[in-house]
Amino acid sequence: MESVIQCRQLSHSFPMAGGEFQVLNNINLNIAAGEMVAIMGPSGSGKSTLMNLIGCLMTPKQGELTLLGKPTKGLNRDVLAHLRRDHIGFVFQQFNLLARTSALENVMMPLMYAQMSPEQAKTRARECLDAVGLQDKYDNHPSQLSGGQQQRVAIARALINRPEIILADEPTGALDSKTSDDIMALFRTLNQQGQTVVIVTHEMEVAAQADRIVSVRDGELLSGVSL
Repeated sequence: MESVIQCRQLSHSFPMAGGEFQVLNNINLNIAAGEMVAIMGPSGSGKSTLMNLIGCLMTPKQGELTLLGKPTKGLNRDVLAHLRRDHIGFVFQQFNLLARTSALENVMMPLMYAQMSPEQAKTRARECLDAVGLQDKYDNHPSQLSGGQQQRVAIARALINRPEIILADEPTGALDSKTSDDIMALFRTLNQQGQTVVIVTHEMEVAAQADRIVSVRDGELLSGVSL
């Protein structure tokens, strides 16, 4: 099956007093189109850094990253921004919603940077909210929504540009177990519809719902075992 994410000898470090702190070391990883993969590891293992590199939010110090068959090495900020906008949907632990903005407007936000009319953007945002079961919450602000509903808004926002890849960083970390199960069921549904889903988590209950678990410890890849 075609790989949509390829990491080759990917390494990254951060500057610190007296030298560099090595966060990731020679990561080799392939993720195929339509896979649902969990990246597991304890706090400080490097899993979120790996997610940020895959999502082109950071540039690796060494190695090569290929997304959808296109090498990212040497691409400038504008090209990387368009790559993120058009092909990757992000979901974060703390939702990252605008507090004074309705659910519909939060979902529309990524389209502000695309050439789409306001009416087209509204129609697309309603479709995405409908897809995550929030067809009756268009006008609600985040403070009027539960944690699970806020995460559903965040997922709808991630879907707005019809990305091939969804990257979710600890998407259930701020939720109770029942709501976490509901959110994971939603990710599974999206995956079954053909989207590639990569989830960073430290929870085995969450990781076990993926097709494959990739374990990161001390910056190194330990395993990639199909369940």
